Amino acid sequence: MSSVSSTAGLSSPAGGAQPKPSPIKAGEPKVSKRQVVTVSSSVAVLVVFLAAWQWLPGWFGMPEFVLPKFTTVVQEAMHMWTNGGFMEHFWITALEVVVGFALGALLGLGVGVVLGLSPMAESVLSPYILALQIAPKVAFAPLFVMWLGYTVYPKILVAILIVFFPIMINVLSAIRTVDPDMVNLVRTLNASRWQIFRLVEFPSSLPSLFSGLRIGATLAVVGVTVGELVGGNMGLGFLLVDAEGQGNTAGVFVAIIGLTIIGIAAYAAVVWAERRYLHYIPRATTTTI
Repeated sequence: MSSVSSTAGLSSPAGGAQPKPSPIKAGEPKVSKRQVVTVSSSVAVLVVFLAAWQWLPGWFGMPEFVLPKFTTVVQEAMHMWTNGGFMEHFWITALEVVVGFALGALLGLGVGVVLGLSPMAESVLSPYILALQIAPKVAFAPLFVMWLGYTVYPKILVAILIVFFPIMINVLSAIRTVDPDMVNLVRTLNASRWQIFRLVEFPSSLPSLFSGLRIGATLAVVGVTVGELVGGNMGLGFLLVDAEGQGNTAGVFVAIIGLTIIGIAAYAAVVWAERRYLHYIPRATTTTI
């Protein structure tokens, strides 16, 4: 009994008080030093870029109609916000991007799965799909405008064409490279063809699918912009052409920044969904961008 007491006494620190670790609340985010440095560095780069945009054109004697200062662009953005209906054009373009991206992703996923599961279908259809991809999408925009008029549909169709191919190729490659041992294992359990696809092939294609979605999220903005540049009477692409026709360089920059914000938001949504549904993949194998 005395030996146990002496051992307990030796294990306790001076003063007899046991140190208590600081409690960690459930769900509390853990911010590492590396993340703080990364965010701080990114903010510093942005500040340097904006400072250079503000002062370097004046130092080099560059006129405002060539490269306006950052404050001039901000003032033009406020003017377009209050008097130019900027937000209405912004939301129309955002809607076109979301719809075109969603439909293009679904079409690419469906065709990629069909071609991946059927080598015969790939042999028959791949030349035509490749020809469609090689054809410049800008050339289709005037045709869609002639068919459908100055509506949102030509812009959405151009976005679908641009988004379709990278997603289809990624899904097709993923379906073709599924581990055959996993397929054979599920077959030994008397799984049906649908169960093999649902339990093995489709989950295996998700990383490649999200890689294609990342690319498609940015290309959707390009497709919608092309459609609005060719034949649009609404949207940020229309504002860009209108500002260019008036020689309003600051207005062109405002439209470009608006398109960039939409693209960043679409890309961030894909990254959020990827981290939510592919949380089981080690972070070391995923990209940071």
